[in-house]
Amino acid sequence: MKTIGFIGCGNMGGAMARAVCRVADPAGVVLANRTPAKAQALAQALGCRTGSNEDAAGCGLVFLGVKPQMMAGMLAPLQPLFAARAARGERFVLCTMAAGLTMDQIRQMAGGDYPVVRINPNIPSAYGEGMIPYCTLGVTPEEEAAFCQLMAGAGRADPIAENLIDAASCVSGCGPAWACQFIEALADGGVACGLPRAKAQQYAAQMVLGTAKMLLETGGHPGAMKDAVCSPGGTTIQGVRVLEERGFRGAAMDAVLAAYDKTCKLREG
Repeated sequence: MKTIGFIGCGNMGGAMARAVCRVADPAGVVLANRTPAKAQALAQALGCRTGSNEDAAGCGLVFLGVKPQMMAGMLAPLQPLFAARAARGERFVLCTMAAGLTMDQIRQMAGGDYPVVRINPNIPSAYGEGMIPYCTLGVTPEEEAAFCQLMAGAGRADPIAENLIDAASCVSGCGPAWACQFIEALADGGVACGLPRAKAQQYAAQMVLGTAKMLLETGGHPGAMKDAVCSPGGTTIQGVRVLEERGFRGAAMDAVLAAYDKTCKLREG
């Protein structure tokens, strides 16, 4: 995987390109995008180069960063290129980031039984703190190890069965939006209590970051950590009571289920 191509440099594709360029030589990274100016701006920032979809598809690892409904149309013109590469005995890996599309579907759209990695990264990958559930099809152990080494620049890569990756995406992939809603709401509460906006947001965001780090490093149960913060007759338990009354946990669970339902519909076409 000496060369790495990105077809699609939107929010997610751009985040992964930033992550990859922390680990790989940017000179070996090719960015292609439907709007060339977006790829050019990102390439200038990262020190890599731009090209056509065909240029990116000629790399050893090809990230497919387009929306699920655009994938078939994007891959169809590239089928002859992939077939010619395979006929020459070239080894390449396709990496799909499209929600809902299976690896078998990607193979069908690409026109051959090529090695595929399917990932569901999240936006924090751009800052090296992402969560990247992944599964593979036809990929060698050496290729998987090389891929995971690349993902070290994005955050935590974790192998998971393909039948579970959509559910994983609805937690870690969609979750940053909901975490931001939570942080914004906490900051709003702080402002209502008299805190300046900037300080309220800083305190809320750092609190979420620190709490998450503590859970990951200790492996503890979040309920146990919640109990440790709630002193008898104290302030925190009063806030917990209000959140329970307002259905906070049920709403969060329903958000995941709603995202999963939408993902299933994308898969069905």
